[in-house]
Amino acid sequence: MDRANETVKREKFQTSFGLIAAAIGSAVGLGNIWRFPYITGVNGGGAFLIIYLFFVAIIGIPIMLAEFIIGREAKKDAIGSYKALAPKGKWHIAGILGVLAAFFILSFYSIVAGWTLEYLFSAILNKFQGQSVAEIGEGFAAFTSDPIRPIFWQLIVMSITVYVVASGVEKGIEKYSKILIPLLFVLVVILDIRAITLPGGTAGLEFLFKPDFSKLKAQGVLDALGHSFFSLSLGMAIMVTYGSYIKEDESLGSTAVKVGISDTIVALMAGIAIFPAVFSFGISPEEGAGLVFVTLPNVFLQMPGGYLFSVMFFALLALAAITSTISLLEAVTAHVIEKFNMERTKATLITATLITIVGIIASLSNGPLSHKKILGKNLFDFLDYLTANYFLTMSALISSVFVGWSLDKRIVENQLTNDGRLQIKYVKLISFILKFIAPIAILIVFLTGIEVIKLS
Repeated sequence: MDRANETVKREKFQTSFGLIAAAIGSAVGLGNIWRFPYITGVNGGGAFLIIYLFFVAIIGIPIMLAEFIIGREAKKDAIGSYKALAPKGKWHIAGILGVLAAFFILSFYSIVAGWTLEYLFSAILNKFQGQSVAEIGEGFAAFTSDPIRPIFWQLIVMSITVYVVASGVEKGIEKYSKILIPLLFVLVVILDIRAITLPGGTAGLEFLFKPDFSKLKAQGVLDALGHSFFSLSLGMAIMVTYGSYIKEDESLGSTAVKVGISDTIVALMAGIAIFPAVFSFGISPEEGAGLVFVTLPNVFLQMPGGYLFSVMFFALLALAAITSTISLLEAVTAHVIEKFNMERTKATLITATLITIVGIIASLSNGPLSHKKILGKNLFDFLDYLTANYFLTMSALISSVFVGWSLDKRIVENQLTNDGRLQIKYVKLISFILKFIAPIAILIVFLTGIEVIKLS
């Protein structure tokens, strides 16, 4: 009876589009805009893309399904879901790691999201006009190490995020995801059209798409493997939490596939927007974050209509960042709501305040507190290293093993088939992947990330 009442009261995504838009919003982040296109190009373009899509299909989507299954079956937050399904075990460690990952990732990710707002504001005011790449680079270094400005923009990001999350699943996350995600797609399509019409832009498309298996080394394969589940927001409590909001008549398999495909499409479209412009103006594509915050502002100034496209590009970056901050905050807030039986607005404010405090210290570690080190890293870089190499991988590993080996197989089958209403043939395949293939793959990523395995 208690379980039934809890199910009735729990917030839900009201539409399939809202659910998918929210999940895409979580998956599509800044890494899609600058990291994925870059690692695709330097690792053989189409060759890397083939490997990446393979890993998304056999690793990323199955783990997403595992997290959806856990959340929808238990109908609780990430930690509570594991405790409900395995009250006598220690499987809830996956939920703890996921919630901690979301907490700490948001603390430094909100800083980077703030950088995108600074650049959007600067683009609108045409502040880059007349500046060389070196001058823009000096300005970027001065900005990120400033004790005030990055924190100001971080507070703006967190305020927007708090507003959406405090509004609830349907009236906040779903409502604004249905607006922001289509807008993101429109912006990236317009930027793509402009980029491919630039003189010499075809070289950028070749860099991104032409298969060159001679460039695909062991590290490239590992990059494809790691990005296949990091990019999909796995291991950070988000998909378990979102899974708990999914209606019983939604197909989990269909949802996971649509999110995986959409995430990859946005990443590739971002590459189409960036690299034709980079090659058209003779810029090296091997610059990572510097390409976005240092080189591209100068490139936009040199192209016809560059002012407009500069504004649109940084608006795209800001949208990608904020759709991800929303899901990160929701993953932590959902736990606080249920753990302390707290009203949503209060839980959101308390959670966001704690995250922001850590974020402020992380931002200052790029400037006034840069001399304070943890294992040789400032706090910003340490939190990035800790979450990416330990929390995310271990949480994803445990969830895969839990669904593959421990969770009642009838639950897995019922969730994938919607209690037999859907006729699907991949239940055994998903179980096999979660039992054997995914855990081995995640262990390889983990051991390489902490440098137990070293690639030349």
